[in-house]
Amino acid sequence: MENETKIRIENLNLSIGKSKILKDINVEIPKHKITVILGPSGCGKTTLLKSMNRLTDIYSDIRVSGKILIDGEDILHTDKDVTEIRKRMGLLSQRPYPLPMNIYKNIAFGLKISGRRKKRFLNKRIEHYLKQANLWNEVKDRLKEPAASLSIGQQQRLCLARGLAVDPDIILADEPTSALDPISSQEIEKKFTELKNGYTIVLVTHILRQAIRLADYVIFMYLGEVIEQGPAEQFFKSPQTEITKAYLKGSIN
Repeated sequence: MENETKIRIENLNLSIGKSKILKDINVEIPKHKITVILGPSGCGKTTLLKSMNRLTDIYSDIRVSGKILIDGEDILHTDKDVTEIRKRMGLLSQRPYPLPMNIYKNIAFGLKISGRRKKRFLNKRIEHYLKQANLWNEVKDRLKEPAASLSIGQQQRLCLARGLAVDPDIILADEPTSALDPISSQEIEKKFTELKNGYTIVLVTHILRQAIRLADYVIFMYLGEVIEQGPAEQFFKSPQTEITKAYLKGSIN
């Protein structure tokens, strides 16, 4: 790969109970790019994303084999606490989940996790992260209001700001615009294109137009397998497999 690899996944297999969800996954995710995991619903995209910060550990009957290397360190076979691994990654879900507290405290929560508690410092950093998420001008006079009072699009940007506040180097986003109106979706997409200069972004989507707009690199999945991967321009202009061609034509949903 031309770009420096941030995440390398080798021979990853994942089963929950008797269901085999991921089958022999081998991918390389470039640093400071937007990598889109694309494919129809139920193909394993979200499971692959969650495996990158070990959120799949929540399943009691999970079986995992293979390696997930982040900057060369295998996070599946490490003595590090899983919380330390997750701190390196901001996570955006399909629906925003702000904490049940005010706007200010939602961001302060992430900062305090990292041991930063001085009021003056917090005030400056909270403004910084809200600006990073393009939200500061909308909420600067409302910081003591409940986060739940924000629109759903604003809540998603608040969750992005909260995720950035733990100083991750990777942003994992699982269908982050699926619950949003078109204008809020554009805000999130625009923010991702700005943030990739400082972060590695991995985005799950089944929206082909969004993948075309955002992707630098594409991983295409079907029925738990990686069918094809490569730079976005090459993937969309010269797909290599019949399954990929059928998906891009809309024959497979």
